[in-house]
Amino acid sequence: MTKQSANLRVRLPVFVFITEVIIVVLYAAFVTYDEEADAKFQTNQTNSMHNAVYRDYPFFADIHFMIFVGFGCLLAFFRLYGFGGMVFNFLIATFAIQWAILVQGYFQFSHDGKIHLGVINLINAEFACAVVLISYGAVLGKTSPLQMLAMALLEVPVFAVTEWAVLKYLKINDAGGSILIHLFACYFGLGVTFVLYRPSLNEGHAKENTSYHSDILCLMGTLFLWVFWPSFNSALVLKGDDQHRAILHTFIGLSASTLTAFALSAMLNKNGKLTMADIQNVTLAGGVTVGASVDMMISPAAAYSLGMIGGAACMLGYKYLSPILAQRFRIQDQCGIHNLHGLTGLISCTAGICAILAANEDIYGPSFYEIFTHRAPVEGDPKLQELQMMIPGLKPGLGRTAKEQALFQVAAIFSTIGLSALGGILTGFVLRLSCFASPSDDFCFDDELFFEDEISENCYLLNIQG
Repeated sequence: MTKQSANLRVRLPVFVFITEVIIVVLYAAFVTYDEEADAKFQTNQTNSMHNAVYRDYPFFADIHFMIFVGFGCLLAFFRLYGFGGMVFNFLIATFAIQWAILVQGYFQFSHDGKIHLGVINLINAEFACAVVLISYGAVLGKTSPLQMLAMALLEVPVFAVTEWAVLKYLKINDAGGSILIHLFACYFGLGVTFVLYRPSLNEGHAKENTSYHSDILCLMGTLFLWVFWPSFNSALVLKGDDQHRAILHTFIGLSASTLTAFALSAMLNKNGKLTMADIQNVTLAGGVTVGASVDMMISPAAAYSLGMIGGAACMLGYKYLSPILAQRFRIQDQCGIHNLHGLTGLISCTAGICAILAANEDIYGPSFYEIFTHRAPVEGDPKLQELQMMIPGLKPGLGRTAKEQALFQVAAIFSTIGLSALGGILTGFVLRLSCFASPSDDFCFDDELFFEDEISENCYLLNIQG
């Protein structure tokens, strides 16, 4: 038994049991049911479609599958780190969702001193979990499970505060989470990996490679994420035509980035062959690039163009930008999250700003002020009363112009990048503490350090040959 694994025998259980006790105490003190899950507010005569579980659970189930199966398989691409990729994804996701129910719930679903738990709360918690898993991709194979749990413990509150501040004070449109999910997760993860920089890994690592079977497993993760991504982008969009457009745009964007990935993979390979890493990652770029404008009237052609642009940017990032970040800027982005979530997130945000500047009542009709709520007339404006006659329940807005809303979108981008990068850097310094049992360079990308009865691939091949 190595010293590091011996450390985990005590430290990992202590961390888990202490956090479990804290969580159950906080749940007992502050978490209750929302009105649609509370028997006091429901009867057997309640119309099922009036309960959120029937409207939102299908989206929750799709995102749940993405989190545990899609991400799990996608992160199992290393030849000797398949257990780590899938099992630690399981561990981090479970903990992050439990923690996010409390932290995010405090900012979004709390009143009367209680956090009111419902399906929407769970969906929001899973988005916070997705943020952690994206960030984890930057340090995959180079951290211990204790470090990953600590990262989730710190990242979820930073994310929740950033999300709350941006939505409350800047009041932006970000239906698909391009700013608050993809950009935040990317630059938080890059901040962590910048601090955890390992010079020896720039020369390559003997175990930093894939195999036939690990690539197939990873591709399965890609396919799961690809299929369910429309639910991810549309889960929190307004029901009806907005959600309908979000599903259509996401599918079209993904389709375009997939074809682009195949074409560029063959073109940029000197042998004219396809590269599995390109198919596993670049095909997903379209789901990100349509995110910021996914519920808007951007047109199917625009969604397709965004998928193509996102796929091209992501591919070029993997081929040319990632090596530069590692060699010159101390950013060893193991899964290339800057390409799939950072570059494409910035493209998506730019497209969203253009869509906001082009939006008007002639295109959207009266529902314009439901989609762009902050551009609705202020309280007391005669136009608001006219609109409320056509759209009962329409709330007063801020009376913003298109240019004003666009400027707030820009402010949100820079604020989110700055806060996430700072949070990631500070978290990285915490993870460097010896108590978190970071693996040595020799044991990076290797399951042997953390799993019992692990058989090396060489021994397995010898047994097969024998």
